[in-house]
Amino acid sequence: MQFEVQRKDAAAASGDAVVIPLTKSDAPPRALQALDHALGGLLARVWEGGDFTGKASEVLSLPVAGITAKRLVLVGIGEEKSANAESLRAAGGRAAKTLARAKAKRAALAVPALRRVRPEDAAQALAEGVVLGAYRFDKYKSGNDKPPALENLVLLAPDARQIAALRRGAKLGQLLAESANFARELSNEPGAVCTPEHLAAEARKLARAHGLKVTVLAEKELEREKMAGILTVGRGSANPPRLIVLEHGAPAKGARKRPTLAFVGKGITFDSGGISIKPAASMDEMKHDMSGGAAVLGALRAAALLALPCHVIGIVAAAQNMPDGNAYVPGDIIRSAQGKTIEVLNTDAEGRIVLSDALHFATRHKPDAIVDLATLTGACVVALGEVACAVLGNDEKLIAKVRAAADATHERAWPLPLWDEHKTAIKGTVGDIVNTGGRNGGVSTAAAFLSHFVGETPWVHLDIAGTAWATKETPYYAKGATGFGVRLLIELVRRWK
Repeated sequence: MQFEVQRKDAAAASGDAVVIPLTKSDAPPRALQALDHALGGLLARVWEGGDFTGKASEVLSLPVAGITAKRLVLVGIGEEKSANAESLRAAGGRAAKTLARAKAKRAALAVPALRRVRPEDAAQALAEGVVLGAYRFDKYKSGNDKPPALENLVLLAPDARQIAALRRGAKLGQLLAESANFARELSNEPGAVCTPEHLAAEARKLARAHGLKVTVLAEKELEREKMAGILTVGRGSANPPRLIVLEHGAPAKGARKRPTLAFVGKGITFDSGGISIKPAASMDEMKHDMSGGAAVLGALRAAALLALPCHVIGIVAAAQNMPDGNAYVPGDIIRSAQGKTIEVLNTDAEGRIVLSDALHFATRHKPDAIVDLATLTGACVVALGEVACAVLGNDEKLIAKVRAAADATHERAWPLPLWDEHKTAIKGTVGDIVNTGGRNGGVSTAAAFLSHFVGETPWVHLDIAGTAWATKETPYYAKGATGFGVRLLIELVRRWK
C-alpha cells in the first residue's frame, strides 16, 4: 500500500472513496460544510435521521454523487475529549475493512484535528490501523474469493503546515504495521508449511534484505552447545529444531558501546502437546504457538528499517512438539545448556523448556535487558483474556519501561507477581526444577521456571497466550494472528536511553 499526504478538501478528493473519521457530535462539523454543500446537504440529513453521530465503532458507507470520490465513509471515534491514538488506530482499521468490502483500490482519508493527539501521532495511528485492518491471510483461497487490495491511500492534511509531520507519522505507522503483518503471516501459516527450518529461512531472507546478521544453529550446533532443551522437545518431530539469531546494529570493534537489548521468542511451530497430547478441540490454533518467535523476527525487521541506534538481538527457539516413538515423555530428565536439570511432568509444558536454552544463550551476549515473548500458558488467557498480555520479571524499572511501551502502542501488558512461593512450587523431586507447577498460579510458576535461566540480567517475560491471535474480528484485526509484540518491542527500543 502506498501512502501520500496532500492538503486538499474532502470534497475534492478523488478515488474510489473518501473516509472521514469524526468525533461524536449532534451536527456535522463546520469543517465539512463544503463537503455537505457538494453533496446537496446529505451530511445534515444523515445527522438529522440519526444514521450517524460519531460514536466509537460507528461506520456509515454510502455511494455518493456530487464529489469526485465514488463513496463516502464516515467512521466514528467517540467523544472528542477522550479520543486518543487508539481511537484513530481503531478508526483506521474499521475504514480499511469497509473499503475492502467496497472493493476500493484508491481512497482518501481525512486526518482529524484532536486536542489530545499530535498530528504526527495521528497519522501514525491511522496508518497503523489501516495497514493492520487491511491485512488478510488469503493465500490459500481461490482467486474468485479474493477482493482487490487497497493500493493507494491519500491522507488529507487539515493544515499545510502539518504535511511534513503527517508524512513522518504515516511512514512510521506503515512500517510498524507492515512488520507486525510480517509476523502475522508467519503465524497464520499451517504447521506443515511453517516448520523450524521455514522460520530459519525467513530469518535468512530478512538478513539479506535488511542488512541483519543471521546465525542458525541446526542439530549438530545445538548438540555442540549442549542445548538439550530444544533438542529434546523437537525430538518427536520429523522437522528438526533450530535456534535462530538475528542481530541489528552490532557495534564494530573499537566503536562506542551501544545499548544491547535481547528479544527472545518461543517458536513452537506446532504444538500437539506431545505425549501429553492436547484435546482435539481448537488444536488447529496451535500453529500459532510460534507467535512469540514471529514477533521477534518482525521486530528485527522494523529495527533494521528504522536504523535504530541500539544493538538488538533476536533469538527464536524453534521446534515442533510431536508425539512419535522418539518423543520425550513425562518423567524424563533434561540437562539444560545452563546446567540445571529439568524434570518433565508434562510434555505440553514444552515452551519453557526450549526457552531455557534460548534465555541462557541470550545472557552470553551480556545484554542490558532481555525481553521474552511466549504463548506460554492457558492460565494467562483465563486471567486476562485476549485484551492484555501478562508481564513479569526480575527488574521493576524494566517492567515499568515495558509497560510504558505497551500503553503507548495499546499492546497492553498487565503485571502479575513473581514471588518466592512461585519458585518453591517448581522445585524438583529428582531434578532441580519441574517443568510445571500445576494449574494454580500457572502464569507465575511458568515465569518462575524461566527466571532460573537469566542470571542477574534485567529480564521481563511477556505471556502473550491470549493476545497472539484473535478468536473474533476486532477493529483492526481479522480472526487469526495479531503480530502482538512487534510494535511494543520497537517502542521500547525507541524510548531506550
